[in-house]
Amino acid sequence: MKLRLLAVGTRMPAWVNSGFGDYAERLPRELKLELVELPLAARGKNPDIERAKSAEGEKLLERSRDHHRVVLDERGTSWTSPDLAARLKNWMQNGRDVALIVGGPDGHSRVVLESADDTWSLSRLTLPHALVRVLIAEQVYRAWSLLANHPYHRA
Repeated sequence: MKLRLLAVGTRMPAWVNSGFGDYAERLPRELKLELVELPLAARGKNPDIERAKSAEGEKLLERSRDHHRVVLDERGTSWTSPDLAARLKNWMQNGRDVALIVGGPDGHSRVVLESADDTWSLSRLTLPHALVRVLIAEQVYRAWSLLANHPYHRA
């Protein structure tokens, strides 16, 4: 199973790449977390937001074809760390590749939301996209640590 974090936006600060990399490198060989960055759609002076979301959505759908799609959205379901661990276990047993999908600054297109196998809300707070990458990597590592009875997670 491949686990991919598909994220709209490039050129993140060094701390983001460092934080993401730190947690991704801790994962075992059989559960690698890959980051795939996709460029923002052009927005210009008077942006057509729906067009931009649609363009970003097309790229997200193309890169997640044949994956179990987990779309990150503020209106999604909140999961506890044990909930994520249970889902991770199911994903690993099913053997289907999983895409964790983070949209651009204006969110997801309707088509991306409708394509979701799961819709996950990290928080009711608005989080910066850069931080979301690190948070997802840490939570995936935490979920794995729960499944492996590793001492990282302390209930």
